[in-house]
This record gives sequence, C-alpha cells and structure tokens, in this order.
Amino acid sequence: MRVTVEAYSGHRANERPCRFVLDGRAYDVLEIVDRWYGPDAEYFKVKAEDRNFYILRYDSFGDEWDLRAYRSGVEG
Repeated sequence: MRVTVEAYSGHRANERPCRFVLDGRAYDVLEIVDRWYGPDAEYFKVKAEDRNFYILRYDSFGDEWDLRAYRSGVEG
C-alpha cells in the first residue's frame, strides 16, 4: 500500500521517516524501532503517535515508499 512519507534528509535523501500519511491521516513517527536493508530497498519498523507499529519500505531506485505491515501496539 502506497503511503506519503516526510523523511529526514541529512547526509543523503530520505535518510529516515519522520511522518507519514495513510488513508488521509497523518502520523508522526515517535521511534524507529528497527531498520534493515533488503536487496532492493530499505525497511523501517516505526512506532507512530497512535502507539501502533508500521513497517515502511523505501525503494531508492523508484523513490517510492509503501506500507508493508501493521501491528497494533495495544495488547488485547
């Protein structure tokens, strides 16, 4: 699922996500929980302001972000 991401750009473009928009709602990233590199993209597991966890994927070749997974932060 495509998402719009505002990312911090330091030494390089789109270094890490700071905020993202999903289904018309904006979420601030509170914490980057994990980060890893795949053969074709970078992945970020983030905790958003709604206390839920999201895995965002950044394809630097296509300059595109998408949502790969979601998990509720609320134990039930």
